[in-house]
Amino acid sequence: MIIVNFENASRELLSIFEHGSTDLDMFFSELSTFYNTGLFKWESLIVFDEAHLFPSVRQFLKYLVADGRYDYIETGSFLSGKQATQSNVCPSEEDVLEIFPLDFEEFLRALGDETTVPYLRICFEKRKPLGGALHRKVMDDFRQYLLVGGMPQAVLEYIKQKDFAATDRVKKRILSLYRDDISKYAGEHSDKVTALFEGVPGQLAKKEKKFRLSSIDKDARLRDYEDPIMWLGDSMITNHSSNAADPDFGLAARGDHSSQKTYMADTGLLVSHAFKECDYMDNELYDAILLDDLGVSEGMLLENAVAQMLRHNGHRLFFYSRADNNNRQNMIEIDFLIALGEKICPIEVKLSSYRAHSSLDKFRRKFSSKLGEAYILYNKDVMVKDGVVHLPIYMSMFL
Repeated sequence: MIIVNFENASRELLSIFEHGSTDLDMFFSELSTFYNTGLFKWESLIVFDEAHLFPSVRQFLKYLVADGRYDYIETGSFLSGKQATQSNVCPSEEDVLEIFPLDFEEFLRALGDETTVPYLRICFEKRKPLGGALHRKVMDDFRQYLLVGGMPQAVLEYIKQKDFAATDRVKKRILSLYRDDISKYAGEHSDKVTALFEGVPGQLAKKEKKFRLSSIDKDARLRDYEDPIMWLGDSMITNHSSNAADPDFGLAARGDHSSQKTYMADTGLLVSHAFKECDYMDNELYDAILLDDLGVSEGMLLENAVAQMLRHNGHRLFFYSRADNNNRQNMIEIDFLIALGEKICPIEVKLSSYRAHSSLDKFRRKFSSKLGEAYILYNKDVMVKDGVVHLPIYMSMFL
């Protein structure tokens, strides 16, 4: 394997690529010599790291793939890559993979726990309670996950130090990089993108989590913010959820994009973003999570974590909201809707004080013919009651 890092590529290395397409035999010979690494036909891998910094390498790929001797991986930032390749045609040879923050399963694996999740999957599939002791242990691990999140640098720092303060510093550096990228690459939309980004924690902290543009600017109109909203989502800084106005006709077909929720793509970053001006010691969420005393913030973090894991599993995010100012009995709010096969599955995220699920009951009656299983995600053990599957919040990774 050869890893070509274009972030610190020398002039000598770049010249190999600039002239390589005319003679691939010479190109591979020079590359092998430069890295003092032998290349073996049909066995070697060449990685182009930070490929967005050298856009012409993506055009060069068509010759390399057609040659067929080796395999190739490109890595890079969507933000920088989109800007850098505006004048280039993306080669058809590329298969694009989205890389998400670690979900809870990957977080446990990073911490060296390979045994918990296989057993959790069995309990999920059989709808079997874990029992008090194991459930409490997994909830303790999940609270760590909420604090650390799934950004690889933050997880590595936590593994190395087991120190939330050090991990918080890493997350704040990532958030600073996001702000820098917004100013560099969002162009004419940078002010609006910044306002949306900075407003995410405040919107999620409210009981009604739909994003209110009026909180940014009382004269704000959706048409002026459609591109900035899309920019944040495409950059994978945020996850956006649309109101599925009429689930009878599928989710995407009747999505109401004028009514949206905006989540941080990583819950650990949300924890640091919510207290961006504070030192770790002054961040109330850390103590609240560790002491299992979240109060108002519980809904913000748990719902964000569910959104993160649903996106990780390939779901587009939808919710259902129906208002009726004349008759509050007709109001329905469902946190998430996912399509499993031809059926729609409603999901509600409930807090510690959860007692009833009236919205879910009304939704099930209204759309009964279209629905698969209905789920409550909460902080207690597995239970099936009144036709609703109650799952501990960490089992959202299986949906």
